Amino acid sequence: MLEHVFIANRGEIAARVARTCARLGVRATASSGDYLDVEAQVAQARGAGADSVHPGYGFLSENPTFARAVAAAGLAWIGPPPEAMEAMARKDHAREIAVAAGVPVVPRGEDAAYPVLVKAAAGGGGKGMRVVRSAAELEEATAAARREALSAFGDDTMLIEKYVERGRHVEVQVIGDTHGTVRHLFERDCSTQRRHQKVLEEAPAPTLTDAQRTRVLAAAVALAAHVGYVNAGTVEFLLDDDTGEVYFLEMNTRLQVEHPVTELITGLDLVELQLRVASGEPLDLPELTPRGHAIEARVYAEDSFHGFLPQAGTASTVRWPDGVRVDQALESGQTVSTAYDPMLGKVIAHGATREEARLRLVQALDDTAILGLTTNAGFLRVLVASDEFRDATIDTAWLDRHDVPEPDPAPARELAAWAVFRRDRTADGPFASDGFRLGSDPAPVVVELDEPVTLGAEPTTRPVAAVRHDRVEVVHHGQRFLFARPDVMGDHGVAVADGALTAPMPGTVLDVRVAEGDAVEEGQVLGVLEAMKMELSLKAPFAGTVTSVGAAAGEQVKLGAALFVVEENDG
Repeated sequence: MLEHVFIANRGEIAARVARTCARLGVRATASSGDYLDVEAQVAQARGAGADSVHPGYGFLSENPTFARAVAAAGLAWIGPPPEAMEAMARKDHAREIAVAAGVPVVPRGEDAAYPVLVKAAAGGGGKGMRVVRSAAELEEATAAARREALSAFGDDTMLIEKYVERGRHVEVQVIGDTHGTVRHLFERDCSTQRRHQKVLEEAPAPTLTDAQRTRVLAAAVALAAHVGYVNAGTVEFLLDDDTGEVYFLEMNTRLQVEHPVTELITGLDLVELQLRVASGEPLDLPELTPRGHAIEARVYAEDSFHGFLPQAGTASTVRWPDGVRVDQALESGQTVSTAYDPMLGKVIAHGATREEARLRLVQALDDTAILGLTTNAGFLRVLVASDEFRDATIDTAWLDRHDVPEPDPAPARELAAWAVFRRDRTADGPFASDGFRLGSDPAPVVVELDEPVTLGAEPTTRPVAAVRHDRVEVVHHGQRFLFARPDVMGDHGVAVADGALTAPMPGTVLDVRVAEGDAVEEGQVLGVLEAMKMELSLKAPFAGTVTSVGAAAGEQVKLGAALFVVEENDG
């Protein structure tokens, strides 16, 4: 067994790998930074005295140059051979390998009717992809996808394939050892996604027929064996709901974010298997049968009900749920920036049945509370509680076609009012907060927030809340709410004009396209803001004149910072 693992990563995955190492008595050291610098990571590993490197996921985890540099330094690489990584890295090459291995692939664009999908051969994560619904759109869509792919991956090679309107994302966990054995650890369904980014994952896949399951499991093992795959990997497939056909998408040559759902239905520790394979041990797995059902929800620092905009700030209070598995690295008082991926943690529920697991996850998200910045926990709660998720009818494009309803703020407002009352109440004396009136029934208690709240029966449970002189912050069913407390003694200035554009998220100003005094048209882009891989164009709300420019290109700005002011033209 390896003795000292260097984890070339950060956050929850670094904590996850370290947890298994500790259980096995293996020393672990996590990277201190420079996560995309191959030489820096190898130097840190050697400096720590490690004998091996685990890349986690993201950053350099699928970089064959890093794998070779680790081996060249005399360290064990806890992952697949760089040759296998290179073979599966490009979608066009992986497609050819899949065909050679007898694995079904999505029909090419020239063989399929519209709509088609134009996608980057070297890409992933939804970048460099466009859906094309007619021949008239093809040239422009391909050009746009090429530009995006070149910027993101340094390669503008494109593939054109059949676009599946209503598909399900099914992936198979595989693991191979250095002795020629490849096993599957069953499948996962990751169909609940937005713009090709996964939101919920579950195992087993709830909609597969026995024939489809047999087909994808066999195909995944055949593909991995064909490329001499070693260690943990995931083979992804697209299931066409309309035809029942299953097509190979790509292979991820690393441990996946959603690996916990596989662990919960198999009872295996995938990180332990990775370490044992990297130590040269043969796989010694019994015949496995899935045990129950598991569902994972990814908690992100984002405002899902208002454009999915990235969020940042200090998490003043963090409460993760009990009774379920939580993989996280966020504690109270920790600062969340836009410099890294916005995932804060994962909440994973297991049950004897899918419905039992789903209800446990709803309760767990109810019990998840983060103050100081907005997360998607409330959005996840609404989604998991929905009829569509309950009935397993959500396909890969469902979130792009539907709006998830924002929770009613009224229950949270009442909880906030009670939090104010409890903090400010006077227990006894002539000014006791009991509504006493001489010769009359007690007066109702009214708390002034963004609107007056008349208190009713006191809630039996107290939410996670923070009361300040100017606002109340409260979490209800996972969703963070902010309610202003008016200053009844203060002067109230004039509201900011509608022409003021403020930063809807903390980030970096990529581009400023106007100057003070410039005439602009309605909808004209004034500047571009970027955070957590998301770009947002700031547009003029109406035709007018720019009277203020509050930031320069390259400048870091906070949420709510005033960036532009446009004065509307008269008449």
